[in-house]
Amino acid sequence: MLVSIIDKINSLNEWMFEPIDSLIEKLPFADWVVDAICDSVHLLPFLFIVFLIIELLEFYYADKINSSLKKTGKSGVLVGSLASIIPQCGFSVIASSLYSKRIITRGALIAVYLATSDETIPILLATPTKAHLIIPIVGLKLLIGIVFGYLIDVISPTKVVDNEDYTPDIMEEEGCCKHDIEHGHKREIFIHPIVHTANVFGFILVITLILNYCLENVTVTNIIEGSKFIQPIIAGFVGLIPNCAISIGITMMLIKGSITFGAAMSGLLANAGLGLLVLLKNNDFKDTVKVISIVLVISILSGLCITFLS
Repeated sequence: MLVSIIDKINSLNEWMFEPIDSLIEKLPFADWVVDAICDSVHLLPFLFIVFLIIELLEFYYADKINSSLKKTGKSGVLVGSLASIIPQCGFSVIASSLYSKRIITRGALIAVYLATSDETIPILLATPTKAHLIIPIVGLKLLIGIVFGYLIDVISPTKVVDNEDYTPDIMEEEGCCKHDIEHGHKREIFIHPIVHTANVFGFILVITLILNYCLENVTVTNIIEGSKFIQPIIAGFVGLIPNCAISIGITMMLIKGSITFGAAMSGLLANAGLGLLVLLKNNDFKDTVKVISIVLVISILSGLCITFLS
């Protein structure tokens, strides 16, 4: 039934964009450029709908989830992991701020980082033929986040502030598109999805152009295909770059078949979005390096294990 629904959505998408594709194909560009433009344009309506739904969820429920995370203390691993699978960068930013004040444990923070999906789910939802990848990606990220989050808290307990000693303060951290993640306004329910869709579309177009060019180059393709056990290591380091463009790039490479599933998982596990920037800004530097190192090691080892088993 799910396959049938996806096929119908894909057929509707092809029919809807047929006139636009005809116009794009008349442009005086190489085939790989035309294909990149067509593929990127096809994602626009799906991206906007997904981002609009996410914005509504964030506006009406984010405060409740954030409040729960603040009150969990030493038991924040499960709550943080579950909250992080919702595709937005705000939870990793908030978790970083809370950890820098020692309101949540190191295990809870790392669980949030590992489970954060960022732009992966919206892009896969906007690509109906690849939507089936959502469950294994989200499921593995959630499982790895919870297991290692609790393991880290057992091996290296973090002294946290007791709930009664915690006085809430106003967080002024911003999410993507200069979006206020803590004090959103109703006008942003439509404005932010439009801005975010435009930004993500730009990233997707650039990345798809690069990928299509590389796929036209047999030498580059052979190098990529011949290094499946090196890919998770490279992807893990790339995933640490604190920008949503990274999760977009990794997801698009997975969709195009340029990298293995294990490499994609390594990069997506390591990618905590803007959360790392907030941690670098607010937390002790040595402790931040320790957190980043742990995330990187877990991400690479997980990616290698998945590659070996697949």
